[in-house]
Amino acid sequence: MVSQIIDAGETVLITHGYEAASTNRIAHTAGISPGSLYRHFPNKDAIVTAVVDRYNDEVVTTLRRYVFDNLTQPLEIAVPAMISVQLDALADRPELLRAVMEQTPRLSASGTVFAFEQQISEVARTVQHLTIRYILDRPAMVRAHFVADLTRLVRNFVQE
Repeated sequence: MVSQIIDAGETVLITHGYEAASTNRIAHTAGISPGSLYRHFPNKDAIVTAVVDRYNDEVVTTLRRYVFDNLTQPLEIAVPAMISVQLDALADRPELLRAVMEQTPRLSASGTVFAFEQQISEVARTVQHLTIRYILDRPAMVRAHFVADLTRLVRNFVQE
């Protein structure tokens, strides 16, 4: 039932936004009573936190899997491929990415959304921010050029 509630929380967050989300709306979307929902989550923020945590885990797991599988690759191969893997992971569900990044301001203080934005190191945060903005803003820049520019950025940072 917990997964069912988190799925419903994700749907409500995407469809209605954080402010319009409510435990009643989430329970209705999950097809359960509000009382059943409260057995697993004390409030809306706990559900939204679970949605963000699950999404973050999915993206980070994808990136970690790539990094661990490609530790021996030279930087000129590994970096652009890692950026592409991150773009693919984020582009898989852009509507959820947008909801997490733009619709959950109140959770920033609790660390959930902040942790999503603040991963690994300074360069990883920069790459993550730029890839998120690339997916959300849809600039006219061709993806291959974007990856090449980010690759240069990472290589210059690593080589300094």
